[in-house]
Amino acid sequence: MNGFPTSSDIYIELDGKRVAVVQSYASRSQKKSTHVEAFGEDQPVATSVGQPTHTVELERLYVTDSAIKDGITFYDMDNFSLVIVKPDRKIYYTGCRWSDIQEDAALGDMVMEKVTVVAAARSEEKR
Repeated sequence: MNGFPTSSDIYIELDGKRVAVVQSYASRSQKKSTHVEAFGEDQPVATSVGQPTHTVELERLYVTDSAIKDGITFYDMDNFSLVIVKPDRKIYYTGCRWSDIQEDAALGDMVMEKVTVVAAARSEEKR
């Protein structure tokens, strides 16, 4: 059993089509919390939790041949999905937009070194 995702298991979809594969990723989900204070109390009486935010850093992205033929570029991409396939489940980041792109490539390469994306939602599907 393969316990780690490979580049064919981490990919970007746009309008239901696989447009890029990703060599590696690092994800972070956060929730902002706020203390609720009451007059006369020396400690907070509760906490209020905000909506989760999801940020994923992708490294070594390769655009598919069909995406190149369709003229798709990362700079124009909006509202795409990131899919991470693991042995026991699939993780979906949807409503994605890029927030940072770092390009380091040799002439003629179709590789993006690092792309940071923010996702509107994260979900999992058991396999």
